[in-house]
Amino acid sequence: MALFDISLPPSIAKALRLPGKSPERQQRRVLKKLLTKARFTEFGQQFHFDEILLKKHPWEEYKNRVPLFDYNKIYKDWWQKTLEGKPDICWPGKIKFFALSSGTSEAASKYIPITTDLMRGNRIIMIKQLLSLRTYHDIPVRSIGKGWLMLGGSTDLEKGPGYYSGDLSGITAKKAPFWFSPFYKPGKKIAKTKDWNNKIDAIVEGAPNWDISFVVGVPAWIQMCMEKIIEKYKLNTIHDIWPNL
Repeated sequence: MALFDISLPPSIAKALRLPGKSPERQQRRVLKKLLTKARFTEFGQQFHFDEILLKKHPWEEYKNRVPLFDYNKIYKDWWQKTLEGKPDICWPGKIKFFALSSGTSEAASKYIPITTDLMRGNRIIMIKQLLSLRTYHDIPVRSIGKGWLMLGGSTDLEKGPGYYSGDLSGITAKKAPFWFSPFYKPGKKIAKTKDWNNKIDAIVEGAPNWDISFVVGVPAWIQMCMEKIIEKYKLNTIHDIWPNL
């Protein structure tokens, strides 16, 4: 049984080169790729990924051999080593970025490793998703080349000993491909702002100067931003200022 039994729309499945009718098979394939990539790490050696891959049903063997971890356990046993700069712990190479999540009773923040391979994969998926927009009949092709408002955390990341940390959305925006810069809003200066209220105020001030066609972010953040824009400029809807949205 698949972890998530989801049937993707044909246009998205085609653009991402995913089999639209077999999520279980696709997830098993991904698991084997991950095990193969990580088999020489400390984690992979501890739980014998190389032996798991030799089994007829490696996904079943993986469930039997690798225990479930809560955050505190996996951080104490494994991820803490990556913060110390040690390579090849749970994934090949050093971890240079950590996403900060909400804290626990034992720690003010959770440090989630963000690997170079993960960021590269996200960029590839981003490109494929952009290309998939051409298959939607109700989205004009010209809209793709207009402004993309990305609401997220600050791109001004905290510098640690050998790594950077911050909100995942801030890391993603900071590492966006260079060719996306002409379309990216609110721009690098506003994106660095750490105070959320100041960032929203700056976006509201800049809104009349942008031709936004897509908005990306947490729905609650998007709603708050749009409500402030509508209130500031006494609009009926957000389309009065961004007709191509």
